[in-house]
Amino acid sequence: MRATKTDRKLSIGVEEVLIDYRLACESREASLMGRKEVFMGKAKFGIFGDGKEVAQLAMAKAFKNGDFRSGYYRDQTFMFAIGQLSVQEYFAQLYAHTSVEADPASGGRSMNGHFGTRLLEENGEWKKQTEMKNSSSDISPTAGQMPRLLGLAYASKLYRQNKELHQYTDFSITGNEVAFGTIGNASTSEGPFFESINAAGVLQVPMVMSVWDDEYGISVPKEYHTTKGSISEFLAGIQRTKDQAGFEVFVVKGWDYMALVETFEKAAKISREEHVPTFIHVTEMTQPQGHSTSGSHERYKSKERLQWEADFDCIKKMREWILENELAEEADLKVIEKEAKEVAKSAKTAAWNAFMEDIKNEQTEAIAAIEKCAEESNFIGEIHQAASDLKKTINPIRLDSIKAVKKVLRLTRSENTKARADLVLWLNNATAKNEKRFSSHLFSQSAQSALKVEAIEADFSDESPLVDGREVLQACFDAALARDPRVFAIGEDVGKIGDVNQAFAGLQDKFGKLRVTDTGIREATIVGQGIGAALRGLRPITEIQYLDYLLYAIQILSDDLASLQYRTAGGQKAPLIIRTRGHRLEGVWHSGSPMGMILNSLRGIHVLVPRNMTQAAGFYNTMLKSDEPALIIECLNGYRLKERIPNNIGEFTLPLGVPEVLKEGTDMTIITYGSMCRIVMQAAEELEEIGISVEVIDVQTLLPFDVHHSIIDSIKKTNRVIFADEDVPGGASAYMMQKVVEEQGAYFHLDSQPITIAAKAHRPAYASDGDYFSKPSVETVFDTAYELMSEVNPAKFPVLY
Repeated sequence: MRATKTDRKLSIGVEEVLIDYRLACESREASLMGRKEVFMGKAKFGIFGDGKEVAQLAMAKAFKNGDFRSGYYRDQTFMFAIGQLSVQEYFAQLYAHTSVEADPASGGRSMNGHFGTRLLEENGEWKKQTEMKNSSSDISPTAGQMPRLLGLAYASKLYRQNKELHQYTDFSITGNEVAFGTIGNASTSEGPFFESINAAGVLQVPMVMSVWDDEYGISVPKEYHTTKGSISEFLAGIQRTKDQAGFEVFVVKGWDYMALVETFEKAAKISREEHVPTFIHVTEMTQPQGHSTSGSHERYKSKERLQWEADFDCIKKMREWILENELAEEADLKVIEKEAKEVAKSAKTAAWNAFMEDIKNEQTEAIAAIEKCAEESNFIGEIHQAASDLKKTINPIRLDSIKAVKKVLRLTRSENTKARADLVLWLNNATAKNEKRFSSHLFSQSAQSALKVEAIEADFSDESPLVDGREVLQACFDAALARDPRVFAIGEDVGKIGDVNQAFAGLQDKFGKLRVTDTGIREATIVGQGIGAALRGLRPITEIQYLDYLLYAIQILSDDLASLQYRTAGGQKAPLIIRTRGHRLEGVWHSGSPMGMILNSLRGIHVLVPRNMTQAAGFYNTMLKSDEPALIIECLNGYRLKERIPNNIGEFTLPLGVPEVLKEGTDMTIITYGSMCRIVMQAAEELEEIGISVEVIDVQTLLPFDVHHSIIDSIKKTNRVIFADEDVPGGASAYMMQKVVEEQGAYFHLDSQPITIAAKAHRPAYASDGDYFSKPSVETVFDTAYELMSEVNPAKFPVLY
């Protein structure tokens, strides 16, 4: 593998070198102490960045204001070096301190080593990214950070090349920002890594990709992970040449301080100035404590390997280099090392004391309330014992107090005293606080929340043209692109031909290739491209060509986008719109409706299921006014059905979570969405002809679902309900049943068993017959409704078949 040679030596002052050495020592001590804290039971799990310190110091020197990191869980030294993580904050995250002041990255929601900066003000408004050093929020799934990294870098390309974006100086200074990525060598075996590397080379974006290579992946050595045992040799073909674009590739040893500094500076300069992706393979790294607190690396590394790791520990090698070059005396380094240990120990103690303070205050309050309850109870002995047990708890956490209080309240369930009422009040207050600590910010809580977008009705007139549904969407996207230069659309076939169903037809010619763009066949990074760009203030619409192909991107959507606001406790947001189409068409892979999977895995993303293209346009307008992500699923068989274009196509909006009654009725309610609306409506008309009156409700959005609980009003009138969709049995139909029958209390008003209509358990078979016998048809709905009424009145509605 040819490694790009550096052409000059950098001059670094002695003071700067010693500051770096001090920081490396502090980081190492934090790792060593962190492992001990886990083994002492003060934290549940630990994964640390020891062995990676020197390379991360070098990377930090090349990192400027406005730049972004998308890395993995061993980057603590880098975060220390750029001033976006203190050692105390590091330990606060280890202890899971539920405070964004203590743990700004996650407010105690992510395990240790998951870093991120707060990109948002407390009210949810963006901070000025160009005045900060930024880190996107880490996720654990290996290589899951890669698609987002691509998007962070892609945003710089757009900010540089689209002059209309030069005004947004809070997010970019003409695209001069670099996205820095980090990953462990073993994780380069994951698909998202290869997909992202390929896409970055195609797109030519300013990305500095670093691989920390310690030759193992947990307990598995490199020969099981990587062809030739070297990711840089394996990827030799990405090296750019005089005639072909690609990456600039560097290989450098993880213990060579000066070479690392020079390499990162050169790589960042190339990416920043030329907008060329660079790849840095950092070899000969070590992992002194093994993979994590879950195991010991002595079990799988030879004595020779362990000795080599001790000899080539990056801090040891940096120490030797400092002494060899007479930059400091042995005594000076010993002082630094001693002080580093004291700094880490002091930070650990401060973090632990701050973590325990709130918990102990609540524990003290709980004990006092329990003991007061004992004085007014017939169970005085048992209650005092509960208080005593709570007092004796070593390293208490919040659940200990909750359990003790609930035990006492169960014991005194037949008593009616003021002290017991006060204990109930304490429990309710604690529950409310814990709801905020552990369950807030699944969705936006800002003024730009999608649920707060003002509803504007579509305006129609006699002059409103009757067109194919795709033309309604085309007009909507045209208006959106004209209205806001931050809006852009990407996806397979979206650019030149305007997507497979022509909703973007002609818009690339009108707005240019930067705004309406074709991509390769790579769903995970199409989504990642959108996530990263949305994190940097842009408004992407990323298209997944068919709903069935969403599975390629489901991990990124679920683990990264859906959990972003939650895992940062409102510190980051990515208002990405994912556009796709599904439900009715033909065959196993082009007619899927995996809604149950989507609903169960994408909590944190709004899931909108419009029945036609006008409704879809309204939802696009709504989401582009909000600061939240959404998956909008268009009806695949609706693009050529006729609809009228609203006069206010670019302005009208639809509210989320508000069902629409499509037809009023009195005998039963059928609840459905999407393409099933037309099928149910036709069945309802046929049922009307034989004397069965059906009320049809289109829920319109599944997440959120009927926020005002309006469906119950229909069931109070009809006393019967059917839930109909195209998912497999137990999928979205079961979800809707739970929301209505259980959550809205519809069971109380039902005179008949609630029923679901779903597709077969298998994928839909091919052709018209395959569709008819695999998914619900008009006859399916008719027969199900008729059978329900036959049970009620068999004389009027005798058995049909």
